[in-house]
Amino acid sequence: MKNVLLSIAFVAAFAAPALAEDTVKQTSLGTALAVDLATAGVAACSADGYNVAVAVTDRAGILLALVRAENAGAHTANAAIAKAYTSASSRNPTSGMAETVTKNPAAAGLADIPGFLVLAGGMPLKVGKETVGAIGIGGAPGGNLDEACAVKAIEKFADRLK
Repeated sequence: MKNVLLSIAFVAAFAAPALAEDTVKQTSLGTALAVDLATAGVAACSADGYNVAVAVTDRAGILLALVRAENAGAHTANAAIAKAYTSASSRNPTSGMAETVTKNPAAAGLADIPGFLVLAGGMPLKVGKETVGAIGIGGAPGGNLDEACAVKAIEKFADRLK
């Protein structure tokens, strides 16, 4: 009996690390903060006179929250979702991707990835170096303005992104 118990303990000691390699733990943005960020993004752009839609995704680019100003164009929701997805997926601001595509013809294919929208206005949401989600804004008269509103929303809730 003692040998059986020792054998089981020996197998368990080596099986646990193998099992741990088969699973991962990931931190992702919660819905409550996503809603707050989306609302703050719309408010930031509204304060500047822009009617926009704001989408917030989890780390995988799956939509958690979408808020659209009452007078925002119908296309703004799809643009916001695509910008957030693009940023979450690439783990980068979409403005940087747009600049890369403009300056590097070899990167032009980024714009052809299904679901990607390579225009400024998408920002990754990070906790430390880890991307936990993304925010995308569409509807201001320029992606740089969309991005500025996204930055304001992120700054407003920086204390919750820790």
